[in-house]
Amino acid sequence: MTTIAPARTVASIVAGAPRSDAPGGRLTSTNPARLDDVVAEVLLGDAQTFVDACRAAREAQRDWAATPAPVRGRAIQQIGRLVEDNKEALARLVTREIGKPYAESLGEVQEIIDTCNFFVSEGRRLYGQTVPSEMPDKQLFTFRTPVGVAAIVTAGNFPVAVPSWYLVPALLCGNAVVWKPAEYAPALGDALAQLFLHGGLPAGVFNLVQCEGPVAFEGIERALEQGLVDKVGFTGSSDVGRRIGELCGRHLQTPCLELGGKNPLVVMPDADLALAVEGALFSGFGTAGQRCTSLGTAIVHESVYDDFVARLTRAVEEAPVGDPTRDVLYGPMIHERFAERFEGWLGLIRDHHTVSGSTGRGRITSDNPRRGFVGDPAAGLYYHPSIVSGVTIEDELYRTETFGPIVGVARFTHFDEAIELANAHGYGLSSAIYTNDPRAAFRFRERVTAGMVSINNSTSGAETHLPFGGNGKSGNGARQSGIWVLDQFTRWQSVNWDYAGRLQKAQMDVADVEADLSFRLPD
Repeated sequence: MTTIAPARTVASIVAGAPRSDAPGGRLTSTNPARLDDVVAEVLLGDAQTFVDACRAAREAQRDWAATPAPVRGRAIQQIGRLVEDNKEALARLVTREIGKPYAESLGEVQEIIDTCNFFVSEGRRLYGQTVPSEMPDKQLFTFRTPVGVAAIVTAGNFPVAVPSWYLVPALLCGNAVVWKPAEYAPALGDALAQLFLHGGLPAGVFNLVQCEGPVAFEGIERALEQGLVDKVGFTGSSDVGRRIGELCGRHLQTPCLELGGKNPLVVMPDADLALAVEGALFSGFGTAGQRCTSLGTAIVHESVYDDFVARLTRAVEEAPVGDPTRDVLYGPMIHERFAERFEGWLGLIRDHHTVSGSTGRGRITSDNPRRGFVGDPAAGLYYHPSIVSGVTIEDELYRTETFGPIVGVARFTHFDEAIELANAHGYGLSSAIYTNDPRAAFRFRERVTAGMVSINNSTSGAETHLPFGGNGKSGNGARQSGIWVLDQFTRWQSVNWDYAGRLQKAQMDVADVEADLSFRLPD
């Protein structure tokens, strides 16, 4: 018999101290794979808690910015080491609180370590530039300066990796942060916060607010009105992202928005079908389809369409699903809210669609079983995988981000049709094409609107030193990861230093170069 670990009580942490009150009420976090397992009791903050955290961050930020960047990098290095030393424990908590298979949980924690390792050196490489002046005895420089206070709100499908994409570079650049994790992953929010706080950050530089989404929105709104926040980072739905963009725009700020996706995977007639099916299986059904980069629609050439659908159906039917502590393709839905929404999205399946991939549809139960299920389906929020073939550009299923184990398959004849299907839904996060023709690969890259393109790889699988982000309904063009995220958490400052001892006016006191422009070579 498996022993259930005791529940922990977690709360907001402001200026280095936990809050013992619960002005926002109390919430219980349960294991979605074992609903009788209470992971955490959380004392929720309210909008004032969020404002208090932003004020604490504002008070601490100036001294942190004055700390030399290589020293700030040392703190990031120590955070990375702490995460590495606690890798298995944190991964086990990821599996327990959101139901991600343990192998994926280990990979998620490794992503934090990789992010810290990358940004350690950026503490010595926050380069500006020297720029030649058009006048003598004058030097021009550029410097990166921290934005100030960053308010970060993240989702729970990647409850520790994605927050690190914001938190690590923001802190390294000299900002103070207020982080609101997903309310359905509060134990993970607390665990990651403890690792950051024990890495050497001064009190107030890193603050955690445990609260619900609408409360965080109100807190950000009030903090912006009081001049306490200089940058908002948000990972979540496109609808909420629009509201945050509107709010920040009223304060002349540009948020960093990483939103949803309806990610296409194009299969050309010359594709390696076995490889394409493997990529579709992982990107469509890994994490139970609950990634922003999950495959939305496979767009398959008519000459290989039937073969692809048959192969993918067989692969999904044979894939192990169930207990995330075992070797499975995917485990449960993250939370009851996602299970309820997924059941609604199943209602987008129409009569002209063909559904395959499992022995049932909807929630896996003893009355609606899945052949080969691993574990006890009654224990958690487990759902059948669904392959929906026959999807067309007119279908609501084609246009809607479906956060769960469902993949559409559409047919195309000409390349232009594939491009239209890849773009017409308005999302632009991730994409993939399977082909051995370099012309098709380059043409796809040129014409797809997605911010990320994979060739003969899945739509999921970002590396920490490559820019991550989307366009259209998937984001506002902001990029995370690698050196590109530095532009989110720094501002450029230009300096001109004139030591001529007299006022030199740009564009006016500039020496001319005399030339004889009437000169012509003889015929």
